[in-house]
Order: sequence, then C-alpha cells, then structure tokens
Amino acid sequence: MSSISRRKALGFIGGAMAVGFAAGTLSTPKVAIGAEEMPQEATPFGWKYHKLDFKEVQPITHEEFYHNGWGCGYAVFYSIVGLLGKKYGAPYNSFPFSMLEVGKSGVSEWGSLCGSLLGAASAMALFYGRSERDPLVNELFRWYEKTAFPIYQPTKEIKEGMNKALPSSVSGSILCHISVSHWSYTTGIPAQAPERSERCARLSADVAKKTVEMLNAKIEGTFKPTEAWSETYETCTACHGGQTEKFSSPILKGKMDCTPCHTGSEHVQNKLIDHP
Repeated sequence: MSSISRRKALGFIGGAMAVGFAAGTLSTPKVAIGAEEMPQEATPFGWKYHKLDFKEVQPITHEEFYHNGWGCGYAVFYSIVGLLGKKYGAPYNSFPFSMLEVGKSGVSEWGSLCGSLLGAASAMALFYGRSERDPLVNELFRWYEKTAFPIYQPTKEIKEGMNKALPSSVSGSILCHISVSHWSYTTGIPAQAPERSERCARLSADVAKKTVEMLNAKIEGTFKPTEAWSETYETCTACHGGQTEKFSSPILKGKMDCTPCHTGSEHVQNKLIDHP
C-alpha cells in the first residue's frame, strides 16, 4: 500500500468528515449560544494516561523550556503529552503543543499562575475530569508552595555556562511573580539574568517529575492526597469564612496560601476603600 504524508491524511480525514456532516451521517448534540448553535461532544473529553518514567521526562522538560523561547508551560506539557505521543502515537501526537506557550512567565508575561503549573494541570485535564483531577491539582499546587526550587540538576548543558549548581528558595506561592521575585531577592540574582531562566527551566523539570509521579500513582491506585488546605488558609478563613461551610467566605475565593500577599506591610492588608 502506498504511503501518504500525515498532512495529506489529516486533510483527507477532515474532508471526509465535512462530507459526512453535510450528508447528515455524522451528528453531535448542539448547545444554544445566544442565537447560534455550536456542536458539543456527547461525552466528556478524555485520553488514557500511560505510565511514564520521570527520568525520561525531566531532560525533555529542561531542554524544551528553551525551545523557541516558549518557556515553562509548554515544556511541562510537551514533556508529558509529547513523550506519550512518541511512545503511543495518536491521539497524543496530534495535540497543538505550541498552544501552551501562552503560559510563559505567568501567562503572557503577567506573572500570574506559574506556567509550569498551567502545563501540568492542562496535561492532567486531558486524562481526568474535575472530580478526579482536582485532588491531583491540589496536591501539586500545595507541594509547589512549600518546596525549595530548583532541585533538578541537568546532566546536559543546554545554555552555555549554565551547567552548574543554582541556589534554591521556597516561594510560598504558586504565582510566577512571587516565585521569581522571592528567588531573585533571596539569591541576589536579577530576574533578567540567564541563571534565573535556568532556574525556571529546572523548576519546570521538577514540576514535571512530581506530575508524572502522581499520575503514575493514580493509575496504580496508590495516589493519596496528603494536604488539601494550608494551615495559614485555615487560620484566615476562621475570621473571613462563612457561617455554613468551613472554607467559604463572602470575600475570599481560592485555595492559595494567604501569607505571601497578606502579611507585612499595611498596604497588603484587607481594607475597605471608598471609590469615587
């Protein structure tokens, strides 16, 4: 049988699907959005996870961090899903991996959620729905808050002069802004320095390892969350929480450790502000 390129094959499949839809042979439920209707899948989207060896995953993460300057979100996601694609083919190798570049530097340079965590949580979302995914995300994010990064020591030098030990620090936060700023403040290394980029490349490898370890434990049936809430969060909700639910509040949304933003200067304390 003659071979055809993957691009041509995808074009053929897309054309066949278009004909099928036109002929009414393929159909999906529709959901109303305003005055329009959009196709909606009948069943939740999910791919099967296969166990990976973090020793394979981490070097990929570290190297892909520098690929086209796409950064941490892409590196973590690609090292997991891309490796599955290499080992198992479709559907893993059909994902538009460049989409996760958006996570760089806390999502398009905004310094919000660390992109490595966005990449990890996005990979988890390919395999599990909310009820099964949330405990994994909780465990990963809380671990990130409490861990001194970077841990990973690469054996291959990707950037010249960067094959050396780097200092580590605990950020106490899942936010890129705090994670990077605290590391730079603690180490005295500027956020714009090559060492800081290398720190984030290694941190991404650490996050990828933890993610794979949890996903492996999940399919083995041995995953057991150790901590859903931080002690400081529980302390804060004692005053700011609601009356009917332990962790509900009329002014609070989230699960992050409160102290990185709400201790120290009076400028980060809760205040009532009269707006004109």
